[in-house]
Amino acid sequence: MTTIGIIGAGEVGSQIARVAIATGYRVVIANSRGPETLNGLIAELGGSARAAYAAEAAAAGDFAIVAVPLKVVTDMPVEELAGKIVLDTNNYMVWRDGNIPVIDSGEKTVHELRQEQLPTSKVAKAFTHIQAPRLLTSARPAGHPERLALSVSSDFPEAVELVTRLYDQFGFDTVDNSPLRESWRSGPGQPAWNRHAHQKRDELILNLKRARRVTQA
Repeated sequence: MTTIGIIGAGEVGSQIARVAIATGYRVVIANSRGPETLNGLIAELGGSARAAYAAEAAAAGDFAIVAVPLKVVTDMPVEELAGKIVLDTNNYMVWRDGNIPVIDSGEKTVHELRQEQLPTSKVAKAFTHIQAPRLLTSARPAGHPERLALSVSSDFPEAVELVTRLYDQFGFDTVDNSPLRESWRSGPGQPAWNRHAHQKRDELILNLKRARRVTQA
């Protein structure tokens, strides 16, 4: 059974954990406060889940999901994530994160910065333009006429392949929006973000093309 290490147990991390376990994965999940604070979530998730510290979750996972905002000074378990595919669910929110000049100027995306902070990992942007509860309510089997699509961005084809497989197992189609420098196209305020609850694959492809980069002085 494949184990997913999840760093971040908020709405996004906990919802991905629920879907992952329902799909047949094992989960090791961490938050910033310590494993003992996750007893309620682990009781809900059942025997395929356990709580740990972030470094332990990173080490335990065959691949990892990071469901916490990027910090300019990284606190990610770099060594434990070395050589692994890391799915970054973060979005750049100035009201929450403060201004990061290299993002504001368009020089880099938030996910390129995550890749720089995890230089020995293979980062993919994933699960960023869907509300977490919809991972359960909007899932549809392959070929269903109402099946929605999600985008993935990465500099590593093997990371795109893993996310594509995971999306399919979770009930969604995939649109490859690689490399990471293009990941802004599905960010907050862009057409793909605004239509997250409705877009099928063809519409998502079009919405990614419709994106217009807005930089801040």
